[in-house]
Amino acid sequence: MASTLAQRAELAKFCTSRDWSKAIRVLDSLLSQSCVIQDICNRAYCYSQLELHKHVIKDCDKALKLDPTLLHAYILKGHAYSALGRKDDAVMVWEQGYEHAIHQSADLKQLLELEELLTSAKQSMADAKQLSEWSVSKPEPNNSVRTSETSNNHTMSSIGYEPIGDSREIESKQNHVSSNGNHEKQQNGTYNISVDFGARSSTSDTRKKSDLSTKISLVPSKSSDNDKSDMNSEQSNDAKRNKKFSVTRISKAKSINVDFRLSRGIAQVNEGQYARAISIFDQILREDPTYPEALIGRGTAYAFKRELDSAIADFTKAIQSNPSAGEAWKRRGQARAALGESAEAIADLTKSLEFEPDSADILHERGIVNFKLKDYYAATEDLSACVKLDKDNKSAYTYLGMALSSVGEHKKAEEAHMKAIQIDQKFLEAWGHLAQLYQDLANSKKALDCLQHVLQIDARFAKGYHLRGLLLHAMGDHRNAIKDLSIGLTIESSNIECLYLRASCHHAIGEYKEAVKDYDAALDLELDSMDKFVLQCLAFYQKEIALYTSAKINSEFCWFDIDGDIDPLFKEYWCKRLHPKNVCEKVYRQPPLRKAKLKKQDFNFNKPKIALLLAADRIGKTIQYNCPGFLPNKRQHRMAGLAAIEIAQKVSKVWRSLQSEWRFSTNNKSKNGKRPRRKEKIIIPCSTNNNSEASTSTALEEKSTGQSVFSWLHLYSIAVKWRQISEPCDPVVWVNKLSEEFNSGFGSHTPLILGQAKVTRYYPHFQRTLDVAKAIMKENGHVFSKADVAIDLTKNGKLKEILKAESCSDLYEAVGEDFWLATWCNSTAFEGKRLEGTRITLVKMGECGFDFAIRTPCTPARWEDFDAEMTSAWEVLCNAYCGETYGSNDFGTLENVREAILRMTYYWYNFMPLSRGSAVVGFIVMLGLLLAANMEFTGNIPEGVQVDWDAIMSLSPNSFMESVKIWLYPSLKVTPTWKDIPDVSSTLETTGSVVAALSSYST
Repeated sequence: MASTLAQRAELAKFCTSRDWSKAIRVLDSLLSQSCVIQDICNRAYCYSQLELHKHVIKDCDKALKLDPTLLHAYILKGHAYSALGRKDDAVMVWEQGYEHAIHQSADLKQLLELEELLTSAKQSMADAKQLSEWSVSKPEPNNSVRTSETSNNHTMSSIGYEPIGDSREIESKQNHVSSNGNHEKQQNGTYNISVDFGARSSTSDTRKKSDLSTKISLVPSKSSDNDKSDMNSEQSNDAKRNKKFSVTRISKAKSINVDFRLSRGIAQVNEGQYARAISIFDQILREDPTYPEALIGRGTAYAFKRELDSAIADFTKAIQSNPSAGEAWKRRGQARAALGESAEAIADLTKSLEFEPDSADILHERGIVNFKLKDYYAATEDLSACVKLDKDNKSAYTYLGMALSSVGEHKKAEEAHMKAIQIDQKFLEAWGHLAQLYQDLANSKKALDCLQHVLQIDARFAKGYHLRGLLLHAMGDHRNAIKDLSIGLTIESSNIECLYLRASCHHAIGEYKEAVKDYDAALDLELDSMDKFVLQCLAFYQKEIALYTSAKINSEFCWFDIDGDIDPLFKEYWCKRLHPKNVCEKVYRQPPLRKAKLKKQDFNFNKPKIALLLAADRIGKTIQYNCPGFLPNKRQHRMAGLAAIEIAQKVSKVWRSLQSEWRFSTNNKSKNGKRPRRKEKIIIPCSTNNNSEASTSTALEEKSTGQSVFSWLHLYSIAVKWRQISEPCDPVVWVNKLSEEFNSGFGSHTPLILGQAKVTRYYPHFQRTLDVAKAIMKENGHVFSKADVAIDLTKNGKLKEILKAESCSDLYEAVGEDFWLATWCNSTAFEGKRLEGTRITLVKMGECGFDFAIRTPCTPARWEDFDAEMTSAWEVLCNAYCGETYGSNDFGTLENVREAILRMTYYWYNFMPLSRGSAVVGFIVMLGLLLAANMEFTGNIPEGVQVDWDAIMSLSPNSFMESVKIWLYPSLKVTPTWKDIPDVSSTLETTGSVVAALSSYST
């Protein structure tokens, strides 16, 4: 689109400078891309200026073949014949044009010009009397057919050049395309407001093309044969029957000059001379303040000037003057959409459809507004109807693709985007949104291919570089993302999306000076939207984290401790994306950046380091979900592998110490030959040779005896630390280490449906979640309101309706209000006890949308329950492995160990104690524990399986274990060879070496 806009800008420049040859070359290029009738007429005009009359005739014939009602084509063609000395042919062509003008709706200015041409050429012909009946004033001499100025009058009004409308930019997802919503029909990358003051139902198809020549045209209503002479009546009977109206509303008290001035005003709008147009309309409205056509013309000029309140006021007056003015309803709807008054815009556009029920343009416009309102089903209906009427509307196909994608119809969405591309191979929006669709579906190859097309079409399209930077970032390729984002910033230096993302990439790979510079630049920008302001807030928090991390790069990685070192209030505001003002006042800020950068030796990959990274990549890639929405990320894979290996190495040392204790206890039998009873709780000494116990100081617990223990918190904190360092723009923290607000139950929120949008990652679990919710409602007989008041479901047949529910709407209607319910987890440590699992919530959004989600409340009481359960699960696992099973390579012998690991994983997933990242941390720890027990997972998670959701939707650990065993056990390889992997803590000793290992992929 950007390249087409550039071509049209060149075209306007060449026409202004009267460089007709260059203008023709530009038009040739545009016509090679798509055959637009306006461009054919424009080229014919340029040929006429060069006196290439045969080319003029040829182009006019092409244009008239497409639309035989184009009066300016008749005028140009007649001039060409006249210049060639073929006067009779010229007269015949002008007569044909004149016949169309009086039998069809016509531009009054062109009608007058045709009449003048015929008057001059046929002074001695018998029909001169008929022509004189029109009583048209003689035009001024400079409009004479014998001068070249006649043709010049058409430069903007008859075949003119469209003012370039606002381009519709591509944006990511909450990841979609933004639109100002007030434009009607898209052609060659521009969006025109096409004001049509009447109706020509018999030529509706050709009007779609002819409307391109002028955005505002004077179109009288189509009259019956009996009414042809009644040109001074306000409306013909046919117009009244069709609820249409005529711009040529000449009252008996007025002359045709009023409408000639109206035509001049409209021509000024077409030429972009909005102030002049408004002045002309003001003159008309001083004489007749309720003249609807003048009000619509002035309102349109105001709309082009972005004075939308004034535009709406004029359209409203036009409606009050003539409630049948369908164009006024449409224009007011467009202006209201541009102001963000979406509901009012929908009402106006719906009213406009009463006058033109088969208007593709109005359906297109209303579809876009519905899309902006996030009423995706209504948008789909409107846009589907639009493309049936206008099969070449590439914009409608693109919006249809976005709407279909939002409601989960990904295959149909792909087809819609592809259709838009078939219409115009260089349509940037379609390529960009198709790329986003593929990214949502985790098809990185197709997404990259689409973005490559975008940048081939327009190498200066900044949004294209941003989109590809986003994709590369999501794939873990931060260095190449920086390259794309940097190019984007050379084009748009104040693009906060590019600045923020580039800062995050610099931050991730240890380029802290560059990161802080970009964060500061983002903070200094003047912004115009709330979404951008959120990025600015995040830039503040992440700059502080970058400063903190830079101060740790030469220290041992065990001292990198965001949860212990960063203020709880700061972390909470960071997680919640709140304004940092309160943080600035109450929280100690990080010191300025020192000369801290990664050392050269951090990037020196010797044999042990290479061996470690190869093993990490092999093990880490097994975390990948084969589901829509989960792109493969090589950085996260390596992080997971390194974390799992470190866990295995540390747990192995702990288990070795425990096994020694167990052997000692068995060798000291009692006098009666019985083995001494094992202690209820195992105090696990931190007997590692490195500072592993300091890796998360917040997780250390001091027992009353003074012994520090390697608890389940130590275990999971290893993975948490790796997750934090791998992607710094994700606020991954322990929820219990937030501020006192923790007591109010801060927790995660994971929507399956949001409004009408089906969340790509999680909607596949909708049916299972709905079934679990209904089962719990049946058993409990109640749910809870937003105010935590119990809602009785046992009365009025509610349960019967609930069990029949198949959708959010059905379920909500049965309950009657917003509600939540909680799953449960059967405790293993405390027989008969149920732990509160995940809350399933249903909240109504707007008229026809719902927030259907799972939420994890992390209240202190719930934390205590799960802490006790996790402590027990960890001790059971240690007991299962550190006795006679220790060191076994027999798969069957290790069954109890595997079950203990899965049981602990089940409780972790239901606990969800992190602000984010609990799912991957849980799987990493499971991999590490299996490895420590000499079992390596060598397979892949099956397609469609998300292990955390399997746990959340299982009410007991046994059902979860049975579902996982099916695919996990066949891919477990019993082998002790993992012990040959170099030690993580000594190979990657410093924070800087860890960052370098995560940021280099040449090994």
